[in-house]
Amino acid sequence: MKAKLVSIGNSKGIRIHMAVLKQCNIGNEVDLKVEKEKIIIKPVKTSAREGWNDAFRLMHEKKDDALLIDDTTDFVAENWEWK
Repeated sequence: MKAKLVSIGNSKGIRIHMAVLKQCNIGNEVDLKVEKEKIIIKPVKTSAREGWNDAFRLMHEKKDDALLIDDTTDFVAENWEWK
């Protein structure tokens, strides 16, 4: 696939069709790498837990952070055999 360079201030850019971006799972950020006269564009990998802090903070503000199950245990430590 060929693409023309477009001027963006003192820089150049290319337009990439949305179908190509979706196929490559590319969002708003990319990782660029130059390798032997080639520009390699990869999607930025996000953390599996990205956004969790904000979600937990919002849960706390809405008082929706109570435990759903009892997390206490009913065992006696001296009945266990430690190896």
